[in-house]
Amino acid sequence: MTVTRWGILGAANFARQHMAPAIHAAKGAKLVALATSSPEKAKGFQEFCPDLRLHRTYEALLADPEIDAVYIPLPNHIHVEWTLKALAAGKHVLTEKPIAMQASEIDAIIAGRDSTGRLAAEAYMIVHHPQWQRAKDWLEAGEIGALRHVDAQFSFCLNDKDNIRNRPEVGGGSLRDIGVYTFGSARFVTSSEPIDISARLIMENGIDSFAQVAGIMAGPHGKFTYNSMTSMRLYNRQTVTFQGDKGMIRLDGGPFNANVNDLAAVSLHQHGNRVTTERFAGLNQYVLQVEAFGRAAQGQEAYACPLEFVRGTQVMMDEVYAKGVEITL
Repeated sequence: MTVTRWGILGAANFARQHMAPAIHAAKGAKLVALATSSPEKAKGFQEFCPDLRLHRTYEALLADPEIDAVYIPLPNHIHVEWTLKALAAGKHVLTEKPIAMQASEIDAIIAGRDSTGRLAAEAYMIVHHPQWQRAKDWLEAGEIGALRHVDAQFSFCLNDKDNIRNRPEVGGGSLRDIGVYTFGSARFVTSSEPIDISARLIMENGIDSFAQVAGIMAGPHGKFTYNSMTSMRLYNRQTVTFQGDKGMIRLDGGPFNANVNDLAAVSLHQHGNRVTTERFAGLNQYVLQVEAFGRAAQGQEAYACPLEFVRGTQVMMDEVYAKGVEITL
């Protein structure tokens, strides 16, 4: 098996807690380097990867010839800059969501991917988890009849104003942080796009702390209504429902953080109060993402979440920001 050698730009907490351990654990992957100017921050990575090579600058890591792929967990507003630099350095690159602040910025990344022949992708891990593929399979098999409505909710309470997700200058806000999941999950499972959309936003210090989105989507399953809510000021909630005229598919308990908040599971509800539930214990969606990325980078398979899909989610987000009406409570 060919091993993909990974480096990480920046010692972000999320990288230390989730993605670096996933790279370290994934088949066909090896975590070899970290770029950080803080030896103290590096210690958390070295606890599980003691032979980790440290670079004091991002540029030095990108120049390292023993790195094949780079993971970028930097602040949102510099994702495009460092993704393009990684591609120019000849690296495959997996960048945290959102990969860009505007859909038009993704065009430059697509061009860089195509011109270098390297894989560039957004770290949209949920599409690699089988619970979402099962939802897609059930829908396409007609298990819920005609699709009529999709509802997606994602909230958590974060009142720390200094947290990066609450800071407008680095691309904070509920939509950029978690709206990618309420939008992208609906698009992935249904293969549909919005044709009409409206939104109400609560703005705090230049970021949307709450977003309520409603619209109509259309695709291979026809037209259906869509509703979503994201909030960084409400109690934890993660629920997605695909409702048809003969049944319903429901992901609950923490489907975006599979096996972190709760056991990953997807349920099919049909007439006669018949419920079929599939549970997925022991699967780490970050590990699955790293393994899928490695196979795609080596040309073994197509990547499940190409930049063209990512651009579609960003188009939806851009439209919500453009059309959203600010409300106060």
